[in-house]
Amino acid sequence: MKRLLAGALSCALLSTAADAAVKEGETAPDFTLQAAVGGKSFTFQLSEALKKGPVVLYFYPKSFTRGCTIEAHDFADNAENFAAAGATLIGLSADNIDTQIDFSSKECRDKFPVAADPDAAVIRSYDALRASPGRSGAVVPDRISFVIAPDGKIIYAYQDRAPEKHIENTLAAVRHWRDEHKP
Repeated sequence: MKRLLAGALSCALLSTAADAAVKEGETAPDFTLQAAVGGKSFTFQLSEALKKGPVVLYFYPKSFTRGCTIEAHDFADNAENFAAAGATLIGLSADNIDTQIDFSSKECRDKFPVAADPDAAVIRSYDALRASPGRSGAVVPDRISFVIAPDGKIIYAYQDRAPEKHIENTLAAVRHWRDEHKP
């Protein structure tokens, strides 16, 4: 029964894979960025976080917008579930660090960090850019969530402009990875 459930979950997870350039099975681009949690800035390095376990990296278009605030609240509500599954959670947008400091306290509720990528270098390295509606030529990060295993490989990618399924899907992927890698 457990194998049947794991197989069904794997099929469900694979059927929602993102169309981003960084695909499941590929190595996630490493990065170091200024991030904020609880209103305080620090330096976040992906390779260091991966030493502790899987990382859930989610890209979002803009801090303090409706969908991004909903997503931040949902991730905050589930931050303990991600931690219990052994995962580090981090959001990332093109906002500057001052905005992220404010967003981390107000909308992320001091529960998880958000990174600032104002020049969009990391966003580009994950091919997570999209055209911004209503702003000719402007680009913003698309809403894409990745689960990255400790070996640096992408094990799950989900892309949907609606924020609702990102938390559910990434948490399921982390739990599935954890169950498959129990000693």
